[in-house]
Amino acid sequence: MARQVTKPKPGAAAPIYANAFAVGAVLMGFEMLGSRYLFPYFGGGIGTWAGLISMVLCALTIGYFAGGTVVDRFPTPRVIAVSIVLAAFYLALVPMTADPVMAWILGHIGDGPPAVLIAAGALILVPLSLLGTFSPVAVRLLLHSTGRTGRVAGMVYGVSTIGNVFGVLFTTFWLIPTIGSRAITYVFALVLFACAASLFALPPRQGQ
Repeated sequence: MARQVTKPKPGAAAPIYANAFAVGAVLMGFEMLGSRYLFPYFGGGIGTWAGLISMVLCALTIGYFAGGTVVDRFPTPRVIAVSIVLAAFYLALVPMTADPVMAWILGHIGDGPPAVLIAAGALILVPLSLLGTFSPVAVRLLLHSTGRTGRVAGMVYGVSTIGNVFGVLFTTFWLIPTIGSRAITYVFALVLFACAASLFALPPRQGQ
């Protein structure tokens, strides 16, 4: 018999899966948008993309470890709600601070690989690490028996990846040509604030 792990409240699964999609879309959408902040200072070559992608992967690694550790102690939607709202605040500051930060890095460190990594890290490491906590926390909240671990994990990461794909395509082919990088960043921040609000509205604890 499967050991009981946690029992989601009725109606909690749908908002969590919806947020998995939305957070996934913002996460990868902001990666594509990050290139627009970096390119004027460090160019659009493969080195800049390598730095950007590397920082995204580092951020996700940090988020996965942190989310998995924290949710074992605090199995509640508020864990990811707080992470998401902090990421939203960070994104809201990016349009005002990105140019001075990029210019300072270029002027003091140059445009080589260390500068590209530092610039990409300054832009995306914090918010994407915070968003990276979502998937392991969501899996823990949705589990009600160890016998469904694989299915639940597959659903969470699958829905999040669909959001990733949507975020890349929608940001690249519609948002950037239509409204510009800074406006998109504010839109992403608003989406994250809405996600956090929906998670705060869920029952404080999903069960034992």
